[in-house]
Amino acid sequence: MIRHEDNYIAGEWVRAGGDEFRQLVNPATEEVYAEVRRGTPEDVDTAVQAAKTAFADWSFSDIEERARVLRATADAMESAADEVTNSIVREIGQPVSWAQRASTATTIRDLRNFADGIAEVQWEERIGDARIRRLPAGIVGAIGAWNGPIRSVTLKVGAAIAAGCTVVLKPSEVAPLTPLLLARFTEAAGLPRGVLNIVGGSGSVVGEAIVAHPDVDMVSITGSVGAGARVMGVAAKRVKRVALELGGKSANVILEDADLVEAIESGIQDAFRNSGQACGALTRILVPRDRLAEAEAIAAAKADSFVVGDPTDPVTDLGPLANLDQYESVRGHISRALDDGVRLITGGLDRPDGLERGYYVRPTVFSGTNQDRISREEVFGPVVVIIPFDDEADAVAIANDSDFGLAGGVWAADREHARAVASRIRTGRVRINGTPIDMRAPHGGLKLSGIGREMGHHGIEDFLEFQALHG
Repeated sequence: MIRHEDNYIAGEWVRAGGDEFRQLVNPATEEVYAEVRRGTPEDVDTAVQAAKTAFADWSFSDIEERARVLRATADAMESAADEVTNSIVREIGQPVSWAQRASTATTIRDLRNFADGIAEVQWEERIGDARIRRLPAGIVGAIGAWNGPIRSVTLKVGAAIAAGCTVVLKPSEVAPLTPLLLARFTEAAGLPRGVLNIVGGSGSVVGEAIVAHPDVDMVSITGSVGAGARVMGVAAKRVKRVALELGGKSANVILEDADLVEAIESGIQDAFRNSGQACGALTRILVPRDRLAEAEAIAAAKADSFVVGDPTDPVTDLGPLANLDQYESVRGHISRALDDGVRLITGGLDRPDGLERGYYVRPTVFSGTNQDRISREEVFGPVVVIIPFDDEADAVAIANDSDFGLAGGVWAADREHARAVASRIRTGRVRINGTPIDMRAPHGGLKLSGIGREMGHHGIEDFLEFQALHG
């Protein structure tokens, strides 16, 4: 049993002020493996004061020094890569092979991308007699997500550090231990005390205190639409900047001349990564109406091929959902779809064979319309819905008929044709014919999917303000 009682403030581990502990449950075994003392608004205030003190120097630090610290942080994380991966597997049940590749290694690459991206920011320009400077936004309140316990926080912390900001970080209460490793890595890199501070606790207490604090200049959160709206409302009282990385219900548009097998199999692989707990997952599969039956058969075969089980086993494709609340939420979505009469192709409410413990859900495929609730609500689990379209214009209309606008995919035999269709889809990112995501490109959404961008130099620029010096 792990017992963790401390926050990380001004380079020191300081006992959290709360009287209560949060128990952490291994989602694969349903066993309690740790308890973490909750933080308080007073802890937040102490952390903000540390960040405020550190800001005086860090905001004027040399950009080469910021890049050096980020690269050294990446090196420190890389030297402890197995420890990071194993912590992620234990906290959220992410399969070890996926955690190694998509969480740990990608987070290390993000840090190095920020280090490189510093040089790509236009820190100063001239307009006539005016000198336009880029300034750090100030003290940043960063709120992480449980589905990406290390990456969701590093995308904020790394970009903010690169911009010259100081940070008060609240990790997800569901998965707080992995983000705490970041303190050790930044210490090893020589980050000055107070530039990064970490306070654990609930969103309703610690998160609210961070967002409402008068000395916090900007808040960046990865989370649900409800959490993002709450942050925006509280921040608005002091007219603070916000960056919101929220949900999605992304469409994978497969045009008539596309390779149907490759497009569907690739799309489901994307939709089921991290057991479907990914905001940009391609959870709506749009196919020509006359190929619907063929598409259903391909999707069923692909979904049934996933190995569901122990996340510590390298052969496992899908681990459990990250926590009991998420497990019950996903099963609720599946149950409502069945009650609504949406046609189930494979999966459903039965537990995967041989798995009597753990928060496991069968890979599930429905076939329906874009008006079904399962097609409109973010499920955040291994669930996709196949939707037929009549022609290209209908496909684009269906793809855009969503409250979300985070990601998407388009498949066609002619890449230029696919790009033309993709340009008509109102989302922050579209992949053409399954092209891998370049992590230096910006990530973020439109509509309910959020405000702002993360990754690369665009992510750094989200934490910068303009100052014009005339004369």
